[in-house]
Amino acid sequence: MAGNSVNGEEPNSVDAGLAAAFDSGGFRRTAEQCALRLRRYLDDPGIRGLDLVEPAVLMKAARELMTAERENVAGYDEGRFGQIMDLYLNTGIQVHSPGYMGRQFSGVVPLAGLVDLVSSVANQPSSFYEAGQLPNVAERLMAEELNRFIGWDPERFAMVTTSGGSMANLTALLAARNRAFPGIWARGVAEEGGRPAVAISEEAHYSVSRAAGVLGIGEEQIVRLPVDRRGRIRAEGVAPVLDAAERRGLRVFCLVASSGTTSMGAFDPLDELAALTRSRGIWLHVDGAHGASLLLSERHRDRLRGIAEVDSLTWDAHKMLFVPAPCTLLFYRDGDAARGAFRQRASYVFDEEPDVYSAFDSGDKNLECTKRPMIMPLWTLWSVYGPALFTRKIDHLCAMTVHAHRMLAAEPDFTVLHEPEANILCFRHDPGGLGREALHGFQLAIRNRLRADGRFFISKVDIDGVAALRVVLMNHRIGAEHLAQLINEIRTTGRRVLCEDTARDDRKNGSQR
Repeated sequence: MAGNSVNGEEPNSVDAGLAAAFDSGGFRRTAEQCALRLRRYLDDPGIRGLDLVEPAVLMKAARELMTAERENVAGYDEGRFGQIMDLYLNTGIQVHSPGYMGRQFSGVVPLAGLVDLVSSVANQPSSFYEAGQLPNVAERLMAEELNRFIGWDPERFAMVTTSGGSMANLTALLAARNRAFPGIWARGVAEEGGRPAVAISEEAHYSVSRAAGVLGIGEEQIVRLPVDRRGRIRAEGVAPVLDAAERRGLRVFCLVASSGTTSMGAFDPLDELAALTRSRGIWLHVDGAHGASLLLSERHRDRLRGIAEVDSLTWDAHKMLFVPAPCTLLFYRDGDAARGAFRQRASYVFDEEPDVYSAFDSGDKNLECTKRPMIMPLWTLWSVYGPALFTRKIDHLCAMTVHAHRMLAAEPDFTVLHEPEANILCFRHDPGGLGREALHGFQLAIRNRLRADGRFFISKVDIDGVAALRVVLMNHRIGAEHLAQLINEIRTTGRRVLCEDTARDDRKNGSQR
């Protein structure tokens, strides 16, 4: 008999099906099966974008793979698991293929995926040292390593991991608000006095305005800063906007700049903005979710000139540091400010008498009580390969994006909309003769057709109110030949769209005669 008595009765021995589900031998066989499929996935030389399946069709296929057993633990079915793996891999974005140029999350360094597997099986939540000892130490070590590129006082700065850039931006805004309004946590906005406001770029990621909404600031208290043609904040236009906000009774406590905007990959002038915010006592937060990784590159770190003068920084490792999502690093120039974001005490997690162990806890600095040990893949890659792994890939991706710019600029029926500052490039296919509205719809139709064809996956974004095609080069396997194939496919697709539009117009005009 196993276990303690319950209601005076001894429980039965562990159910055989339950024991089999946790069996290490079975795990090994399953892991080998999984590894073989992932190897084929990584070795696939094909140009593949996205096989977008109708949700109803995918629901049916997935439902058919679910066991009908409800009373007992079903036995492991190798064929069923293989089909689940195939369905998962085949319906996802092919992030390791040269056809993937659409989003900002990356195909991961394979070793990082293995470490993520270890984290999943070992299951060590990392907000508290006692639950995840090595992850908390690794977090400190990576903070030290990366701060060498930021340049803050090593005795004062702090870093905490969060589940995504949206969470990091929200947490930084909380810290900034609580510094400017120290009584707001206890008494609320109405009792604190003043109208809290946030200043953001017109190109800021939507998570920033969403965070302002979560904080109860309100759309009317979001101050919009002007940008130039390349999507960067116009530093000379900031002071008049802030002055106007003050006259409206708004108290701007934080200005959010971007290092790598989502639309065009633009980098705001941090040095100029830092000087301006410092003179006004405004917290300067940088959303560097995409572009902060350029700090590792000797060639490109000047894009973040002035980073040492800002107050906080969001940095997504699951973008340009090529680890599994989510893994976001939130840095504070002043470590005391990190502890100002939250004010709770809870006896079941927070120690009354801090010691050498609890000093490594991060639960008091982030919203999550239970969070994955997301730092482990990044720290392991850094430990095994060193920083050059990241630098070489970043430099390659940026160079290939410049090459893409040159290729597109040389095509008379394409218009490139900006010079790339990192690895994001926006452009339009314009064969001529299309008005503004038609040009907008033309780009959307091309993008949707490309996605449906399944070879190339690119994205779209509106620039000056007109849709544009957008590529994000995250894969070092992408070469000039793939870019040439993409250009040709866009052109071919565009001709098809125009022919179909002409035929539709002819049918319409014919029916009216």
